Amino acid sequence: MRFPFLIINDDTTKIRETLELFENFPNYFCVGIVKDSQTAINQIIKLKPQLVITQIPIQNTDTDFFLKTINDFFLYAETIPYFIAIASAPDYALNALQAGFSDYIIAPLQLHELGKSLFKFEKRNPSTLYSTICLKSYSDYQFVALQDIVFLKADNNTTDIKLFNNKTVNAYKTLKHFEETLPFYFLRIHKSYIVNINHVSRIHFSKSKCYVNYNEILPFSLTYRDNVDAIIRKINI
Repeated sequence: MRFPFLIINDDTTKIRETLELFENFPNYFCVGIVKDSQTAINQIIKLKPQLVITQIPIQNTDTDFFLKTINDFFLYAETIPYFIAIASAPDYALNALQAGFSDYIIAPLQLHELGKSLFKFEKRNPSTLYSTICLKSYSDYQFVALQDIVFLKADNNTTDIKLFNNKTVNAYKTLKHFEETLPFYFLRIHKSYIVNINHVSRIHFSKSKCYVNYNEILPFSLTYRDNVDAIIRKINI
């Protein structure tokens, strides 16, 4: 299994160094980089990383406010990523733990320290994920393997789910519901579409088109450009 992670850091050099260290751990892939702490929560919700690596403190950021924002997020989030603080001093590490972070590393980030933290993360996060979803339509319950879902399309307050066998299943849930509950490899690319990134076969940026299974074309919008970039990072191994 491969684990998606998000970096929160405004230092380009440190971002590059972090990515270089992660090259030693091929079962991890970066879904995004956030340099503005004010948008961090939105990106976590959109990109659904299992692991978040964040520098503490972040320049031009109120650290206490940022940590409080993260702590508040823990209170309402249905799925909480594993947060690792890269702290410039022990006091910042303690503050991060008090805010709910799972682990910390005192800067500078070193390979062996990152490896220890990732080992603890993997022990806390079993690699098995649920593989089937139950879809209800009136009194009809259908059980669908997640790997068979190619994409989901909004249809007012219901959702059409396109399967690998070209069958379409209708579910009485909004697209927003599925965006929040499906695993990380389902990403929203448009107000009307969520794709299973394992079925993406081509992305054409100049035409804003996403191809799935080589034979179906879906639009994507600039609003979800970060998600499209995340798809490329996932596939580009």
